[in-house]
Amino acid sequence: MSDVRVTPWQDGSLPAPPPGLLAGMKARRPGGELIGIDRVLLKSFPLATGWNGLLGRVRAEFDLALEYRELIMLRVAVLNRADFEWGVHYPAYLQAGGTEEKCEALRGDATESGLFNEEELALLALTDQSTRQVEVDAGVIDEVKRLFGEARTVEAVATVAAYNMVSRFLVALAV
Repeated sequence: MSDVRVTPWQDGSLPAPPPGLLAGMKARRPGGELIGIDRVLLKSFPLATGWNGLLGRVRAEFDLALEYRELIMLRVAVLNRADFEWGVHYPAYLQAGGTEEKCEALRGDATESGLFNEEELALLALTDQSTRQVEVDAGVIDEVKRLFGEARTVEAVATVAAYNMVSRFLVALAV
């Protein structure tokens, strides 16, 4: 984290985070350790609190399968050149059921790879359009709704949006 554009929060820094904030952030991480983005978020306790709540729900409470959410997160990381985000979600995607081959395909023209099923291709179309141009064709949304239903479509769109926020934060501050 030597090139980060703000000084990351350090253990013991004053002012101290509100009670429970550090514990909540650590609870979301494997091994219970803060990572680079956490230490930058802790420069603003209100931001860290809201971020932890939102991203914790996206990561742990949505009905859309974790493998699909991690697929979206990786594709957003590629499209936005968010290497830190890729590094965090690559092992999570593999653990959720993704493959090395699909990871490699996500770095290129994933839709032409022949590796992804109908559901994954619909989510990739959603992710690519939303990330690259913000506006998403009605037909793409209709296909995601057909495959996943409305509630999971909302969750898919929210995952794309949330991880575009994450990647833009990471890239802007060189985390």
